[in-house]
Parts: sequence; structure tokens; C-alpha cells
Amino acid sequence: MDQLTIGIVGTIGMLFMVFLGVRVYAAAAMTGLLGCVAVLALDGSGGFDLARGWSAGAGIVGTIPHSKAVNYALSVLPMFILIGFIAYHAGLTHALFNAARAWFGWVPGGLAVATVFATAGFAAVSGASTATAAVFSRVAIPHMLQNGYSKQLSAGVVAAGGTLASLIPPSAILVIYAIIVEQSVGALILAGFLPGVVSAIIYAMLIIGQCMIDPSQGKPVASPPLLERVKTLPPIMPIALVVAIIFYSMYSGKATPTEAGALGAFVIFVIAVMRGMKWGNMQEALLETAKLTVMIFALIWGILIFVRFLGFAGLPQAFAEWIIQLPFPPVVIMIGILLGYAVLGMFMDAIGMLLLTLPVVYPAVIALGYDPVWFGIIVVKMCEVCLITPPVGLNCYVVHAVRPDIPLGAVFRGIAPFFGADVATVALFIAFPEIITWLPSMLGAGAN
Repeated sequence: MDQLTIGIVGTIGMLFMVFLGVRVYAAAAMTGLLGCVAVLALDGSGGFDLARGWSAGAGIVGTIPHSKAVNYALSVLPMFILIGFIAYHAGLTHALFNAARAWFGWVPGGLAVATVFATAGFAAVSGASTATAAVFSRVAIPHMLQNGYSKQLSAGVVAAGGTLASLIPPSAILVIYAIIVEQSVGALILAGFLPGVVSAIIYAMLIIGQCMIDPSQGKPVASPPLLERVKTLPPIMPIALVVAIIFYSMYSGKATPTEAGALGAFVIFVIAVMRGMKWGNMQEALLETAKLTVMIFALIWGILIFVRFLGFAGLPQAFAEWIIQLPFPPVVIMIGILLGYAVLGMFMDAIGMLLLTLPVVYPAVIALGYDPVWFGIIVVKMCEVCLITPPVGLNCYVVHAVRPDIPLGAVFRGIAPFFGADVATVALFIAFPEIITWLPSMLGAGAN
């Protein structure tokens, strides 16, 4: 058995464990350890020296958690996550929805449109899609149901709107992508802004079209006078301030993403205290931040052990060479890769899928000549699609858990049109890559 065969067998075994229900970090770490031992035990003549393999493999694997935990780029994750949880516990989400309702409620499906833009605003201070879906299940769905909106549209728009947190900065998934493929965190964070805005606008257009065709899905609501609408803007200024601080500090090159995130967390903390945030709420925000951070770190450690094994086995290089030799244009191969993500996303969560596939897929994509920042946004957009794709569709389960009065089937039926909108959005980004690459190209060295 050669190195490549060991790599293929290990990958199949790891995927099999994941489908059986083993946690992704555990399956990846165990496969990575055993795979490293097996590859390093090869003696060049077809035999195995297990003692040598274990000594070398365990030694290499044992250094990965510490060496990666002290990686400076990883420190941006808890900062961005903390911003989102403090904003939620400080009550800023209600202010976002109230402002969006006042300004967009008059259009067909106005409350649903308001929910899309409110989730986009919350995504700008939160890197967690499931947290966004859970928050607006409590904030937006009651208002929509009270105004006669269908349960399908109400639940679907919250589940789909929550996915915007994967793309609109700050995004935990974008940071993970940057770390795995060793790209600029700042460039990727900024690259996600315009695609996130475009996604929100396409969602809003979809809702308006749906409700024009079938007004029973969601009718407009009366807008308050202009002065009353203007009064809804000051309460959302703290979120706008935090977003402006993060973007300006990174765009100008005056701060790294981690420093920008820390500054944003400090500002949102000061605002929360000024708004009278209770110590119990602050404790809860800190605890939730710690839980989510530990979960993500465990995933990264396990996957990086697996990545080291794949490197020793030579699987990424072999896959890249095979992809390049296919007799198809690069765009056709790219579409095939994205279809693979769509299928895989039916059975895996977004972060796990991203971490498991990138070590093999990324070298092939770069070998085809695609921009790594562009591909990062495309693949994260596919992760958004997976968050609303049955049977896993994590955001749909979150909405159902918060609102058990809405059947899970109704939630999945509600997100079906948004799945079509996401497919159209990905096609738009493939046809016009400048939507993604323009802002980072304007940034220059400040993204590093």
C-alpha cells in the first residue's frame, strides 16, 4: 500500500465516521493521527515500521493544537463572536427590526423585507448564522404572524436571512477559510461586504415578487410619518458605529483584523453598559462566546491534524493534477465542484464541510487559475446554501426550535424560493467576479 492509497482510504473512513454521527473534530483528529502514523511507517520497500511511524506521527500531531492555538490570526474569532452576543443581549436587535419595519414596511411583503435588512444589519456585528436565525425567530416572526403573514414565508425569511451572517463581515466562516488556506483575513472580510449586500437585495426582490403575485403571503403595513421614521435611526447608530470602526481601521491599514475586532468589541461593550445592560446578561454573552469559540477551535485543531495527514499522503497534489487534466473548461469544472458542495451540504454542517473539503479542493481551484479570495466568497456562499438545505439545514432547525408552533416542513417549504435565489446569486458572482474582487483590490496592502 502506497501513501496515496492510505490517503484515499483515510478520507473515506473519516467521511464514513461523520455520516455515522461522530463529531467532525473527533473523526478528523483520529483519522489524521492514524493516517500520519501509517504514512510515516512506510519503509520504502512496501513494509511497515509501526514503532517509527508512531513515534514520528504522534510527535508531529501532538504539536498541532498548541502551534495553531497561538496563531495570531485565530484571535480575531472570539472578538467578532463577542460583538454579536453583546449586541444581542444589549437589545440592539429590536432597534434594527423596528427601523427596518418603519422604512420598508410599505412594500409588498414589507415585514419580511424588513427582516432581511435587519438580519443583514445584525450580521454586520455577528459572525454566527444560527445566532442570527435564533434572535430574529424571537424578534421578527411574532410581528409577521400578527400581521397575517404566512407561516412559511415568516419562517423561511428568518432562516434564509440568518445565512447572511456567513458572508457579511465579520464572518467566522470567512476567518476559518483564511486560516486554512493561508490567505489575508482582512481581504476576505472586506470581500464579503458587497456580495452580502447583493444577496440581501436579491432576497428582498424575491419577497416583493412573491407577495405581488400572491398578496396573501404578506401584505404591506402602514408606514409612520417621516419624522417617526427618522426617530428610528438613532437607536441603530451603535451598530453603524461599530461597523464603521471595523471597516475603516482595516481599510486604512491602521489596524489588523484582530485589533479592529477588539476595538469593535470594546465599543459595543461601552454602548451596552451605557444602555444599562445587566451583569447577568453580560455573563451570558461571555459564556456563549466562550462556548462557540471553543467549538470552532476544536474543529480547527481536528481538521488541521487531518490536513497534515493529507499532506504526507500527497492527496491534495494528486487531486489537483487530476482536475487540471480533465478535458473541460475551468468554469465547467468549477460548477461541478460547487454542485458537489451543494450535495455534501445536505448531510453536513457548513463549518465542518468547509474544513473537510478545502485541503483537497483548494489546491485544484488555484491550479485552475481562480483567485483565492474570489473562491473563498463563492464557497462561503455555498455554505450559506447548506444552512437552509434539507435534511440538515441547521438554520431551519433553529427556527423550528424557537418557534415549535411552525412545523419543520413549513420551514423547509418556506426556504425553497430562497434556495433558488442563492443559486441565481452564485451564478451572478461567477459571471461578474468583480463584485467580489473590487473592494479588496482597492484595499491593497491594508488587508494584511
